[in-house]
Amino acid sequence: MEITAAVVREKGRPFSVEQLELEGPRPGEVLVRVIGAGICHTDLIVRDQWYEVPLPAVLGHEGSGVVEAVGEGVTKVEVGDHVVLSYLSCGECANCKQGRPPYCFKLYELNFGGARPDGSSAIRQDGRTIHGHFFAQSSFATYALATERNVVKIRRDVPLEIMGPLGCGIQTGAGGVLNSLHPVAGTSIVVFGTGSVGMSAIMAARVAGCATIIGVDIKPGRLELARELGATHTINASESGDLVEEIRELTGGGADYTVETTASPAVFRQAVDSLTLGGVCGLIGAAALGTEVSLDMNNILFGRTVRGIIEGDSIPDIFIPRLIELYAQGRFPFDRLIRFYELDEINTAAEDSERGEVLKPVLRMG
Repeated sequence: MEITAAVVREKGRPFSVEQLELEGPRPGEVLVRVIGAGICHTDLIVRDQWYEVPLPAVLGHEGSGVVEAVGEGVTKVEVGDHVVLSYLSCGECANCKQGRPPYCFKLYELNFGGARPDGSSAIRQDGRTIHGHFFAQSSFATYALATERNVVKIRRDVPLEIMGPLGCGIQTGAGGVLNSLHPVAGTSIVVFGTGSVGMSAIMAARVAGCATIIGVDIKPGRLELARELGATHTINASESGDLVEEIRELTGGGADYTVETTASPAVFRQAVDSLTLGGVCGLIGAAALGTEVSLDMNNILFGRTVRGIIEGDSIPDIFIPRLIELYAQGRFPFDRLIRFYELDEINTAAEDSERGEVLKPVLRMG
């Protein structure tokens, strides 16, 4: 079938909206008519080849839409179902079997390989292969081919066009708090970076009952929104004389939890140094491969923990419907992070995101 999709053809170059051909679903696959697709930091760093996905490729991994067809053997969804598309895991390795699919042993090849597990791609143009299957979806397109394992059926009474970001960025920030850190009610948490992931973490911290929620950023507008969404305090890092000391004063000696979303080694160090004894820092920000950070070993020795967090430690079929329920109750208003763009405005949306003018761009496919 013919689809319209945004293609990355060269490292660091703008997206090109083109007409392509997409195969129908094979056994275990699901064809989805895409209604909306969020633009995530990961899409942009892959465009720039921080992570080497083969090019040319169709990216996009925060899709939402309607099931149009299913392949042989698919029973989880049927035609007409509303779905969110998330990441793919193998379901067979030790981590998957232990309920830890974000740490699937095949996570990288399944989500960043640019092809099905057998090496084939369902996308072509004039007989030439275009790499697809990014996060097993490639949802910067009017139609996406996903798998039964990475589609999440959702309720029909919520606006489908905004649901896509739950598949990655929103579940990563919220899950990083609710699934990974498990903050006890009344404790303190500091979120470094108040983009869409950081804002999701702040909203989740409020849901969890944290008493002190500190948002750190350099953009006043973001800090203002962070307060509206649940932060009890905000700090403009560009105006703080000693950020770590300021956090210690606000938390009575150091935070119980910190979340690092910026991918900056210097900020990561601050997030660790801001912890109280026995505190936990969750690293979410995705840096370029090979990026290193320096930490004081004695800070770690005295009971502090640093842990990496992928996809908010989320099992999408369980966690995404829970976030939608919180949204429906007005307790997780992630829609306030979203600005809509049309598919042919994808480069404007990407630029606005990189400049920090928009928290979560969502492409509407028309």
